[in-house]
Amino acid sequence: MLKYRLITAFILVPTVIAILFLLPPMWFKLITLVVCMFSAWEWGQLAGLTPCSQRFWFVIVCGLLLTIITFNVPICLPLFTVWQVQYILWAALVWWLTALLLVVYYPSSAVFWRRSNSLRLVFGIFTILPFFYSMITMRYYNYNINPFAGSWWLLYIMLLVWSADSGAYLFGRALGRHKLAPKISPGKTWEGLISGLFTSAIITWVFKSYAPLHAAPLILLICSTVAVLASIVGDLTESMFKREAGIKDSGHIIPGHGGILDRIDSLTAAIPVFACLMLQVFHAI
Repeated sequence: MLKYRLITAFILVPTVIAILFLLPPMWFKLITLVVCMFSAWEWGQLAGLTPCSQRFWFVIVCGLLLTIITFNVPICLPLFTVWQVQYILWAALVWWLTALLLVVYYPSSAVFWRRSNSLRLVFGIFTILPFFYSMITMRYYNYNINPFAGSWWLLYIMLLVWSADSGAYLFGRALGRHKLAPKISPGKTWEGLISGLFTSAIITWVFKSYAPLHAAPLILLICSTVAVLASIVGDLTESMFKREAGIKDSGHIIPGHGGILDRIDSLTAAIPVFACLMLQVFHAI
């Protein structure tokens, strides 16, 4: 398993960096749209949509929502100033706070949504749409002045999450004794969480020392810490829905990682939460 994870990481990380820095924003938007539609397909399974036809229609609905709002957002303006994007970012913050409660009180919380495919589909929309628009908002950040400013910020958040996830995985396996959420994901431990936070702090401190990122250190520290904690909630939330659906992986498209959602579950929470805090709450960048 570790071998497949490493091989996949060596392929995916350079690919993601190339997409962030080499592709024009429109192509970036299209690739992000495709990733979100694959995620919608996999979420259909988590929501209990067994027939492929039902999952297909959910993908179409998500794709239409993403496309309609995209064409209504003027690219010439800073996206975080557009009311559609502002509401989506705030909705993301509310959703992940709600998801935290669902995770903390699981399995009791599942009583309210376990038998409702429709409600689980709504949860999927609240997961996928804000992820898409936060990715686009961050990519277009300050684009007229510096075309790569948003790329650096996105890479920063991704590195933040990847390092936390890797640190938690490696040190959690070696040192983990106290279970973080045994009813959802028995493999995750408090030792892994603390190790992940420590690992991400070191790597991102080094990264920020050389990358052209400009933000108040204290605010950046607060937003980064909350984003890492949100990434853990995102991971646990998907694990919770997979447990209810009786499946181990959301898909099998990525060797060693499962499906698209298995790879981006942490990012679906971390990026919208980070974007909302930095752009809407603190106005830090």
